[in-house]
Amino acid sequence: MYKKLLRKLNANKVRKKDEYKLEVSPVLDEMVTSIKNIIGESDDVVQRDFLIGRKVKATLYYIDGLADENGIETKIIKPLLFFSEDGIEQLEGDALLNHLKNEVTNFIELTIETTFDDAILPLMSGETLLVIDGIPKFILFETRSFNQRSIEEPDSEIVVRGPRDGFNEVLHTNVMLLRRRIRDPNLTVQFGQIGRRAKSDFALIYVKGIANMDVVEEMRYRISCIDVDNIEGTGGLEQFVEDNVLSPFPQLIRTERPDKTTSYLLNGKVVIVLDGTPFALTAPLTFEEYFKSPEDNYDRWQISSLYRMLRYAGAFIAMFLPALYIAMVSYHQGMIPTTLALSIAGSREGVPFPAFIEALLMEFTIELLREAGVRLPRPVGQTIGIVGGLVIGDAAVRAGIVSPIMVIVVALTAIASFSLPAYNISITFRMLRFGIMLAAAAFGLFGIVITYILINIHLVGLRSFGSYYTSPYAPYHFANWLDLVIRAPISVIKKRKAEPKTEDPNRKA
Repeated sequence: MYKKLLRKLNANKVRKKDEYKLEVSPVLDEMVTSIKNIIGESDDVVQRDFLIGRKVKATLYYIDGLADENGIETKIIKPLLFFSEDGIEQLEGDALLNHLKNEVTNFIELTIETTFDDAILPLMSGETLLVIDGIPKFILFETRSFNQRSIEEPDSEIVVRGPRDGFNEVLHTNVMLLRRRIRDPNLTVQFGQIGRRAKSDFALIYVKGIANMDVVEEMRYRISCIDVDNIEGTGGLEQFVEDNVLSPFPQLIRTERPDKTTSYLLNGKVVIVLDGTPFALTAPLTFEEYFKSPEDNYDRWQISSLYRMLRYAGAFIAMFLPALYIAMVSYHQGMIPTTLALSIAGSREGVPFPAFIEALLMEFTIELLREAGVRLPRPVGQTIGIVGGLVIGDAAVRAGIVSPIMVIVVALTAIASFSLPAYNISITFRMLRFGIMLAAAAFGLFGIVITYILINIHLVGLRSFGSYYTSPYAPYHFANWLDLVIRAPISVIKKRKAEPKTEDPNRKA
């Protein structure tokens, strides 16, 4: 019964697909009618009817705002319209097409298509479509030209010493930024499209001879399995291709820095660049990469090592400081030095809430202010975040709702979360912080330890395109510890990371 129903559904799909299939015709009027039926009532589609050599009928289509109208006029229409040659009316079919292609038009980027599907899609992306009477084919000219944001310094990844250029929303510009940095013929760029209706362009980029081809094929397979109308930027693409959708930890790296992306490519990773977004996605990912910054490679190894240790300390504070405060105040007062315990007790005198509720209220307020600062215009948002935090914190202490030590703990936690180079991993730590606080309120330090163990169990079992998420901690790779918490001098680091596995493990030949 089930198989019969499935065959019936498949038959209906095939019937519907064939029902709307259009046949290419050598008659210009039939081709124009078919194109109008496909495009519908789109006013931004410009149609130009003219005579080639004042003798052969032709129709040209382009999208207003996406195509270079000046180039269309000077390089396509005028050469076709005003050229004069005896015997042009004698040429037919492919002979006429080849003559116009090789002798008349001034366009180098020119393609010939034989189906409506292959012709309409480039038209919608900014190319110019030419249909000629008597020729059952389509001529496409590369005339895409539209306004784009200039190459600017990224807002989400600021470095003191390093390149100031960042990706923008145009796919080919982003690929050019990578080509400028990697002049290796093995740098492979493969274009494709995602989305049944939007058909967003993307580029799959890797360095042949370094990248693991199994990872490349896996990425290509996962992208090919995506069947949706539209991809909502790299964030939507990331959710479709990641290994574990239930994990709070990101499994792909997102960056808008070409120099950082270049480093990933030369270390055997695969990069996805999507048209319409300034962020590139990189896989596979290991957890320790979220504590690295492009600036680490531009400073001396002692300075970079200090910064990395500060980031690890900041991650610990961002996750565990409020929970430690709750556990100490609620259950383990004897572990606090006497002077400090008396100071905390004095500051909490008159506070009507237990430590957990007090911390929860302040953390919720900080998160609310942070979200409000992001959504407001930039000058106003910064003011709201700073002034709002000061005013609300001072007012809460004066009203006796929270203690001064709680304000210090929450403020230090917020500052520590900003020390991480990757914004998305800081969000993960902020989410986990609330769970750890709840465990501390229920079981004290035992709850914190148990939660920490559970997080590590999850991380050890997590994979990113076959690579161990916790490498080189587990599995243990001593050679990779030269570029982990402490960054050794660059001249000492001669091996690429063990994860992901690469075809060439040596950094130098």
